Amino acid sequence: MDYAVAITREPASTARRDIDGLREVGWTDAQILTATEVVGFFNYYVRMVEALGVEPEPEMERDPAVWPDP
Repeated sequence: MDYAVAITREPASTARRDIDGLREVGWTDAQILTATEVVGFFNYYVRMVEALGVEPEPEMERDPAVWPDP
């Protein structure tokens, strides 16, 4: 999770030690790549949707009982 936050907030600050830390806990290079791609895609998507002012479909509205505001 720390890696996802780091590449979201300050992607240029991600260092070799971050990747090495994931490897130390058992992540493979393929898993690291996949995680990076997924986080990058969602960062792109959320920024695009927010910039365009896209509103969710009614059935996609947040249910506060399930997803409380942060």
